[in-house]
Formats: sequence, C-alpha cells, structure tokens
Amino acid sequence: MNILIISENILVLALLFMMIVALRLALREGISNTIIGCSVLNLVSAMLLIILGDKLSIEFCKDIAWALIFIGVVGTIGYAIVLRRT
Repeated sequence: MNILIISENILVLALLFMMIVALRLALREGISNTIIGCSVLNLVSAMLLIILGDKLSIEFCKDIAWALIFIGVVGTIGYAIVLRRT
C-alpha cells in the first residue's frame, strides 16, 4: 500500500473521532459549547467532503465544502452578535 493512501485513511479516522468529540461538546450545557461544537462539526464535515470527493472523483464536493465553511462562519458570527445583544 502506498503511504499516501494509508495517511488519508488515518486522517479520515481522526476526523471521524473529532466529529464524535465535537458532537459531545455541542450537546453540553452552555451556549459557547454549542457554538464551538457546531463550528467544529461544520469544519470536519467540509474536510471529509473534500477528502471523500477526491477519493471517489466527485467534482461538486469541493463546492459544497466551500459553501459549508462560508455559511458556517457567517452563521456563527451572526449568532454570537445576536447573543451579545441579549
């Protein structure tokens, strides 16, 4: 097996573990934990889309990943601004 394939598989496993940890963080009490957990889930899902799209030769996965990243950042900043006002 090529070292690149092995490292990609290890990265996918690490991202899946990170997704489980982020889900656990998002379900804790507190607004800040929820915001951080959802942001990490968003980032990990975008990274998994890019990696799996490259492995399976799906062209539109990168576009969806970029949209997830931009919408997630804008949503997190907007939610933090609304939370600061209340």
